[in-house]
Amino acid sequence: MINKPISISICLFMSLILVVVLILPQYQNLKSVQEEINQKRAEIKYSQEHFLKLNELSGELGKYSTQLSKIDSALPLSPSLPSLFGFLQKTSSESGLILKRFGEVTSESLPEREKIKEHSLPLALSGSYSSFKSFLSSLEKTARLIEIESLSFSSLEGPPFNFNLKIKFHSY
Repeated sequence: MINKPISISICLFMSLILVVVLILPQYQNLKSVQEEINQKRAEIKYSQEHFLKLNELSGELGKYSTQLSKIDSALPLSPSLPSLFGFLQKTSSESGLILKRFGEVTSESLPEREKIKEHSLPLALSGSYSSFKSFLSSLEKTARLIEIESLSFSSLEGPPFNFNLKIKFHSY
């Protein structure tokens, strides 16, 4: 029979090999899985905090809905030509002018502001000078951003005057 101290040594050595070969890899695997779980928990916590902050900001933006709607009407997502034509027709007739014709709309993107597009529209109007001043005042007071790019007028023998102007408006 083998000596007891040698058999104990062999058993300890075999136990040590068993721990190193079988148990240690499983323990390392468990540690890495626990680290991944902790990382995912941190990501979830960050996401929850982010969504809470977004909800707070959304509620805060709700307080400014009237101001935001004014901005949306001043700078719409599309040029919305029918509504613009309707507005110009209505404003010119309320001012006492006759809107003779619309020209062709031209568009270009502004290089310094990639998302904003600039549109130009020539108009021909006819009427008195005071009516034209009233029309320009109405254009100035509108929520939509409309600029007068060029203006010319002519008259054969007094009123009515013929006004040719080119307006500029913007959209996203």
